[in-house]
Amino acid sequence: MALIIFWLTRATEADTDLQAIAELASPSGEPLGIVRFKETESSVVIEAEARGLEPGGHAFAIHTVGTCSPDFAAAGDHFDPDDEGRGFVHPNWDRRDSVLAAHGGDLPNLYAGPDGTARADFFTNGVTLRLEQGHSLFDSDGSAILIHEKPVDYEQGETDTGERVACGVIRPG
Repeated sequence: MALIIFWLTRATEADTDLQAIAELASPSGEPLGIVRFKETESSVVIEAEARGLEPGGHAFAIHTVGTCSPDFAAAGDHFDPDDEGRGFVHPNWDRRDSVLAAHGGDLPNLYAGPDGTARADFFTNGVTLRLEQGHSLFDSDGSAILIHEKPVDYEQGETDTGERVACGVIRPG
């Protein structure tokens, strides 16, 4: 039985060719960077490059709806297909290695330097680029990635992260 579960939850070699991209823009439409996603055998690698940010920490999260217009509120709340709740300090955090990931939209904060640029790589198995998976970023209404004005504190529950300052629709690519 464990072998069957292993094969059901592991990406195949063909799955590791899956990639996605999101072009970040400000609320006024100014280009602010790019986020790339790549499915690996064990997780999704997220590579972020952003500019035009205030120096310091910014919450960085995947949201439930693949749209950024008419305003960034259209992107909905955090991507949480299993209704696990938000926060890295979460009772289900240790389940991130399973298909039933705890809040796949939560990502670590993104930090901008004094010049307003940020570059970071993240690994997560709380989401997938594979279709027909419960935690796929390509569900019926897609997904978006957002950068918020302030950092998240990583605690369970809501954090005041301020305005949504950048948004990008996640598209196959």
